[in-house]
Amino acid sequence: MTHSDLALRIHAASHLTGEFTLRSGRTATEYFDKYRFEADPVLLDEIARRMAALVPSDTQVLAGLEMGGIPVVTALGRHTGLPCAFVRKQAKPYGTCRLAEGAEVAGRKVLIVEDVVTSGGQIVLSTADLRTLGARVDGALCVIDRQQGGAEALRAEGIRLKALLTAEDLRAAAAS
Repeated sequence: MTHSDLALRIHAASHLTGEFTLRSGRTATEYFDKYRFEADPVLLDEIARRMAALVPSDTQVLAGLEMGGIPVVTALGRHTGLPCAFVRKQAKPYGTCRLAEGAEVAGRKVLIVEDVVTSGGQIVLSTADLRTLGARVDGALCVIDRQQGGAEALRAEGIRLKALLTAEDLRAAAAS
């Protein structure tokens, strides 16, 4: 499967049109429903296989953000052999009361894993939380970069974003 073929499959599985309010508060007429590609085990496995090549060699822990980043980080962990942490938006008030479940992040080089990035807001918040826990974070990896300022916002926080695909890649594949 080529890069363009993968983009076409993701577009076919997840592209919706209408009026949507994004996490950033912005409205959009185009939406990539991540749960549609994450719920397809064959497609998710191919996504993770290709994302594995984008993981920096010095990464010690993959950190998936609640909720969409969790299936992606789990699949990616299978392909890289790296341990995974599952990062909540806020620590739960019961049980372990932890913000990051799974692999230990303190003192380790952590790569944030997300599904779709628009403004980068949740990555910025979660990175600050992980850094407070002692993680070393300077990179993030996503399936789709919507190309709406997320990479720039992350760069301002010392985080370099890598994306498997961009919104433009998906549109171009669908148009061909």
